[in-house]
Amino acid sequence: MSVDVDDVTEPSFPARFAELAGAHGDRLALTLGDTTLSFDELRERATALAHHLDALGVGLDDFVTVAEPNSIEFVVTCVAVWQVGAIPQPVSSRLPHHELEAVIELADPAIVVGVEVDDRPFLPRAFRPPQTPVGAVSLDDRIASAWKAPTSGGSTGRPKLIVSGDPAAWTETMAAMATILGARNHNTMIMPGPLYHNGPFVWTFYSLLAGSHVVLLPRFEPEATLRAIEEHRAEAMYLVPTMMQRIWKLPEPVRLGYDVSSMKVAFHLAEPCPRWLKQAWIDWLGPDVIWELYAGTEGQAITVLDGHDWLAHPGSVGRLISGEIRICDHNGNDVRAGEVGEIFMRSAGRDTPTYRYVGAEARSLDGWESLGDMGSMDEDGFVYLADRRTDMILVGGANVYPAEVEAALNEHPAVRSAAVIGLPDGDKGNRIHAIVEADADIEAELAAFLAGQLVRYKLPRTYEFVAVPLRDDAGKVRRGALRAERLEPDAAVVAGQTLDAVAEAQLS
Repeated sequence: MSVDVDDVTEPSFPARFAELAGAHGDRLALTLGDTTLSFDELRERATALAHHLDALGVGLDDFVTVAEPNSIEFVVTCVAVWQVGAIPQPVSSRLPHHELEAVIELADPAIVVGVEVDDRPFLPRAFRPPQTPVGAVSLDDRIASAWKAPTSGGSTGRPKLIVSGDPAAWTETMAAMATILGARNHNTMIMPGPLYHNGPFVWTFYSLLAGSHVVLLPRFEPEATLRAIEEHRAEAMYLVPTMMQRIWKLPEPVRLGYDVSSMKVAFHLAEPCPRWLKQAWIDWLGPDVIWELYAGTEGQAITVLDGHDWLAHPGSVGRLISGEIRICDHNGNDVRAGEVGEIFMRSAGRDTPTYRYVGAEARSLDGWESLGDMGSMDEDGFVYLADRRTDMILVGGANVYPAEVEAALNEHPAVRSAAVIGLPDGDKGNRIHAIVEADADIEAELAAFLAGQLVRYKLPRTYEFVAVPLRDDAGKVRRGALRAERLEPDAAVVAGQTLDAVAEAQLS
């Protein structure tokens, strides 16, 4: 479905970038290491690439698969894609070949940027076209019907595209949301997350479109993130709890050795944050700075809260700022306030859907949709997450949520990351199996440590120690794949989900 430019009252993304370049073209837009681009340089490079894409036949509402790593080129490519009226479809630059092929089959992109794909037009990584032809400063104004189309495999590992329901236009709603996220004109945003994930993608481009200077990290490193805050006097930052934990577990003299007093908004999202970790960050940076957001890429509903609200409602992910939420039992009935059930969402106050799937169908109930999360809502409307519905483990008739056990494991100073899965048990149906990234086998120490934190039925019965990260830099872990690897190793290898593959993903 195309969008008529005349029907859109707000400026298109290309027009917004032109406005920023005209207003303060020499001000920094992007920094990665020693490389910087001003808003004028960003527009100039994107325009050159846009003319090249246009000459190759990329047009309105075409998908363009972007497989660049965190880089200046990733951002330039997306801005160029919007200039030709196409839709950026970001993927990991290190996606295994068979997974990339599955995404390409779904998206059917006009071109792939950053990696060569069989029988598809492509541009190599970090491609620089000739300069923009003289007299062709910019293309005619075009607005794609969707401003992004990231992928998600969810717990199944099968890819799907989540195509935004919003066009590539800088609306008042987007500008207001950017302000909430800490993206303001003339400030600096630190982005340590992988840009192919929805959260980093949204934060980066909302920040740029709001007029912020975005400092990209090629990949997340705890000390490098703190160094970037100090060097650039950054006011805002994007985080996931995995990053928060790795920063917190730096030696205290290292963590406290950097001046982070410039920080005004540090947002975290993407996975449940352990209470001990959240409290530690609030104690460190203050409740005014620490913010949290809960939403899916689908965007049907969004909750937000700051540190003050969290201290009053420990463990919450906030109250609604858009959309609606209801909590249902397995029969689809609403549960009581404070009772755990499946979270269903729907949008409100708009005439069009917030997204559409390519390659999947929504799990729905009477017009409400579920992303598979379990949680509760208190009488004040604050939402609390339990875990993914498909990851819940039934042990002797009792529900165990892996995230709770993982949070307790991660609190131990020797644990760098942890994943908890259920494996078959002849007595209880399932046993809790903990996979722990640590330097040594510390099973006895962990068992004693957890005994004081968890009730007996939630304690791991078996442990496995590994030397590779279990979560990527976006905080994601595929527990279903880890379980399959232990039950059917051959099937897991075929699926490309071995621990070695997870470790390789850390380089993206």
